[in-house]
Formats: sequence, C-alpha cells, structure tokens
Amino acid sequence: MCGRFTIIDPLDAIMDRYHASIADGFEYRPNYNAAPMQYIPTIIGNKDGNRLGSLRWGLVPVWAKDDKIGNKMINARAETLTEKTSFKRLISSKRCIIPTNGFLEWRKEGNTKQPMRILMKDDSLFSLAGLYDTWTDPDGNKLSTCTIITTEPNSVMQDIHNRMPVILRPEDEDEWLGRDSDVQSLLGLLKPYQSSEMRVYEVSKEIGNVRNNYEELLKEVN
Repeated sequence: MCGRFTIIDPLDAIMDRYHASIADGFEYRPNYNAAPMQYIPTIIGNKDGNRLGSLRWGLVPVWAKDDKIGNKMINARAETLTEKTSFKRLISSKRCIIPTNGFLEWRKEGNTKQPMRILMKDDSLFSLAGLYDTWTDPDGNKLSTCTIITTEPNSVMQDIHNRMPVILRPEDEDEWLGRDSDVQSLLGLLKPYQSSEMRVYEVSKEIGNVRNNYEELLKEVN
C-alpha cells in the first residue's frame, strides 16, 4: 500500500518538472509527512496544459452517500481497476499524478514496525499514478479527492511490504495525463518501478504520528 509520502521540493521546481501552471486557490508548503485525508499537491492534464493543484487524499466516488468512505479509499489496486465500481470509470478520464520525493512504509521487525523511506537514488522528484473524482454533498458543495494506485513490490520493496505505489517512468507521464490515451495502454504502465534506480533507509519512528511534520523526520537513523 501507500499510506504516507513526502513532497518537499520548492514550488518552482515542481512547476518546472511538470511544465505546470498553478490552479486557482492552490497554496503550497513542503510536507514531510503527507497522510490520508490531507490535501496533497497533484498534477492534472487538461486542454490548456498541466495544472498543479490540490486534492484530498482518500477517494470519495461521485455516488457516495457521504465523504467518510474516503478513509478506506486511499489506494486502488492496479490489478482490479477495471473491475471495481469506484475506479473503472475513472481510468479513462480522471487520472492524476501525485509528485513526491519519497514514500514511507513500515517494515515488521519482531513485534515492532520500523518506518522506511523509499526514494530515488538521486533524490529526484518522481510521479505516483493516481485517480481522482469530484463528489457533491447534499448542500451542493463539491469535494475533489484522489487515490494512489498500487502494484506488486519490486526487489527494493519486497522485504518491506507486499505492495508499492505505481511510479510512472518520466517518459510515460504525458501519456498518463493525456486526454486521448488508450485505456489498455494506460493499464500497461501500472507495473513495479525499476529497482536499480531506487534506494531505501530507516527513519525515526516519530514519523508514525501524523502531527509530526518537520525536516528532521527524514534523517537516516541507525
């Protein structure tokens, strides 16, 4: 699964990386411990180019009775996207990228769990594949939310967890955000990322508390 990540690059660097303009009302600050039900930076493609905005993490489908379902919809399995009511209509038209420079997972060590940070060897920004939807409450208020797609683990992840987020190759990002992309081709992008380009290290258990959000959380321990 993917339940925490970091996004700490300067705003200009994110905009340059994705050739994106800023959506109306978007405000950015580095997040050292991004968690479900928070608003997170996201990239969405449209006819005028890529837009950098924010979506609440935890998908609330358009048909939901209330927004509480978002707590259970932070991830979507790549293997069953076309089978699940919540996701199958989104893959064709409501895709997004969640930019990050590292995600977190907990490795079991006896009776405890050790948080691990997984990132690129060069510490560069990379793209998690996501889906989004917009829900309207009974009063007519709109809520836009997203989910992160997961797949089988690569060799970096297999000793930590049995799932990992889908990381898009840079050369596949335009296709993922494209308005006319073929669904079968898109599904082919949802595979484990190349292990040789990634690294992992242990971080403080303080990161387990979502209230903690500061740079020191990302320092390597042990």
